[in-house]
Amino acid sequence: MSPDEIRLVIPAEEDFRPIAHLVTGGLASRLDVTFEELEDLQVAVEAVLALRDDEDELTVVLSADGGVLHATLGPFATEAVHADESEEGGLDLERVLETVCDTHEIELRDDGAWVEVTKRLASAV
Repeated sequence: MSPDEIRLVIPAEEDFRPIAHLVTGGLASRLDVTFEELEDLQVAVEAVLALRDDEDELTVVLSADGGVLHATLGPFATEAVHADESEEGGLDLERVLETVCDTHEIELRDDGAWVEVTKRLASAV
């Protein structure tokens, strides 16, 4: 694990999502991140975390490498990350991630689907 990587394991319950927000902000404060870049990453993390609301564990890995912020979150049910639209009729996950992230990928692992999002920092360009 690099000095700019944070691994957070929390219950997947909605009440614990603000912790992921704080940790994301903490990593960003150590880097040259604009408010807009941080906000985009936090919106992406929140959109992905919203796919689960249960008492089982959820892992959030945040890292920075070469001017790119990475967030990897999981595990999720495969059908949850591939849903076309949210239950409330809001924006679907893919549209949100395409709007606020530079890249997003879904990786199928033994324990479920994991979502990785990246945000390139303007200071690295």
